[in-house]
Amino acid sequence: MLDVVLAGGELVIPETGVVRGSVGIKDGRIATVADPDETLAARKTVDCRGKWVMPGLIDPHTHIGFGDKEHDFQTESRSAALGGVTALFTFHRSADLRESSAPWIAHGERLSCIDFGLHFGLTSALHVDTLVETAKRFGVSSFKVYLMYKGAAGAAKGFTEIDDGLLFRTMLEARKVPGGVVGVHCENVEVIPVFRGPLKAAGRTDLAAWDEQSPDFLEAENVSRVIYFAAKADCPVNIVHLSSAEGLGIIRRHRAVYRNPVHVETCAHYLTMTRDDPSGFLAKVNPPLRRQADCDALWEGIMDGSIETVGSDHVPRKVATKAPDLWGASAGFPGLATLLPLMIEEGHYARGVPLTRIAAVTSLNVARLYNVPSKGSIAVGKDADLMVIDPHETRKVDHAALASYSDYTPLQGRALRGWPVHTFARGRHLVDGGRLTETALTAPAGHYLRRAV
Repeated sequence: MLDVVLAGGELVIPETGVVRGSVGIKDGRIATVADPDETLAARKTVDCRGKWVMPGLIDPHTHIGFGDKEHDFQTESRSAALGGVTALFTFHRSADLRESSAPWIAHGERLSCIDFGLHFGLTSALHVDTLVETAKRFGVSSFKVYLMYKGAAGAAKGFTEIDDGLLFRTMLEARKVPGGVVGVHCENVEVIPVFRGPLKAAGRTDLAAWDEQSPDFLEAENVSRVIYFAAKADCPVNIVHLSSAEGLGIIRRHRAVYRNPVHVETCAHYLTMTRDDPSGFLAKVNPPLRRQADCDALWEGIMDGSIETVGSDHVPRKVATKAPDLWGASAGFPGLATLLPLMIEEGHYARGVPLTRIAAVTSLNVARLYNVPSKGSIAVGKDADLMVIDPHETRKVDHAALASYSDYTPLQGRALRGWPVHTFARGRHLVDGGRLTETALTAPAGHYLRRAV
């Protein structure tokens, strides 16, 4: 007897296509993928006729602990489940990762209702010196360097050792880790003040000024340096939250010359929002939102495979941190719960992006890049991380319904299709009829994703 059957839905299998069928779940895993007319005995059957059944999303880019550190794993995992996100990766930084990682992992396993993994944020020589040791101890194969925290900008945040030397040493060490990949935030922070001063002097406080103080070519210049160094270090690199057409062009040209792996991630907001967004500086983020031409180019990258993964860059702070104006507001905003609906509405419905491609960039490719073979698709033996979507249901985004610690969203009132009516994480029913279940609210059972390194 199966535990759950998702019966008669349109199964979105990223490797092969969309087919009608039923999925049987047993002991937290997919036990069978059957013909839609086959009768499967189960304790619970969910009628999925006329609905899409997709792999749960794996958000590769979140910042858990940046809102309410004590409770973020609880609130944000619930928000994730409402948006069909059944696993996430979050960035972990501390003075000494050897000391902080185990308590942070244990904290997450106590509170999270979905599975989670860590990327290590490397900001000092100590982090690089101990990279291989910490990677093996905690099963982490992905690392991030923040080029926007070089020099004076870094010192203001308490980081004094970030430079190109730290970046290159990180690459040399990361290549010693099986499956190791270095993610890099690319912005040339040393040139930003050249633009920022005159903009502030002119009294500019509109959102577009944030783009003008860190224009696209400052991202592209950093992208060029990073991927060149990666080629010389023979290290796989991941350009995270790519925002610009110019940056993508640099990557394409590099791939035509070099053979070292260059992975590319973008975020839903760079695909669906611009520097003219009506939410104003609520949408301040690093790198900045760009122009419509950049959105169009990034969608082309999704379609042709140049961009492999899409995340949210979720930051669950309160709206009070978005004050008093553009220059004083915090950067980043919440996006876990709206990642999938944005991709469905603006990708599938508005641009004809196949559902299989959306499933690939939000699930399958993330699982492959970050070495989580039990997730990412609909196949026997995989974790039963699944969601059921009513393709005809439209909802307006309302921050109050997203269960996040954050009390706002720059998408407030935006009508979107693509919300899950059911979400299952390792077979546990977390969302039923679009609402969190008692299981999600009272029995968190998220697992830490320790990767083989």
